[in-house]
Amino acid sequence: MNKKSTKLILDHIHVVLHRVEDSILVGLVVLMIGTAVMQILLRNLFESGIVWGDTMIRILVLWIGLVGAMVASRKGDHISIDIIARYVPQRAGKAIHCFVELFTALVCSVATYYSTYFVISEYEYGGKAFSMVPVWMCEAIIPLALSIIALRYFILSFINFSKVVKPVS
Repeated sequence: MNKKSTKLILDHIHVVLHRVEDSILVGLVVLMIGTAVMQILLRNLFESGIVWGDTMIRILVLWIGLVGAMVASRKGDHISIDIIARYVPQRAGKAIHCFVELFTALVCSVATYYSTYFVISEYEYGGKAFSMVPVWMCEAIIPLALSIIALRYFILSFINFSKVVKPVS
């Protein structure tokens, strides 16, 4: 296998993973909207509702927020304050940007560690979120999303670091 075909395969895997992420996000949004509409219709027309519907919607908001953050982290499109990077020379701005990405990765890594501990604690406790769904399953998205975001920002910081240290020709 040559270098070009390896790159094509990796690019294809990259595209497939992005589509999977996008599909999960769309599926979660559709499920949340569908559940909310069903709750409204059942309450207004039949004066009843799904007992665990509101709880599920709250959990879906958590999942949508974190999967959305994963999608935003693909290319470093997170919320950032880059006021300093705008007023310094371009090379220094790139270095600052690299540092911010590395810092983001480190914060997400620490949050991953503690959220993993939290989910394990919930697993050991054995509580139920709604219906027969354990609480830990609903919270498992937290360390998963944070670890993916951390990995992406580590990769972005190293890519941008290589651009900063590359000699200007």
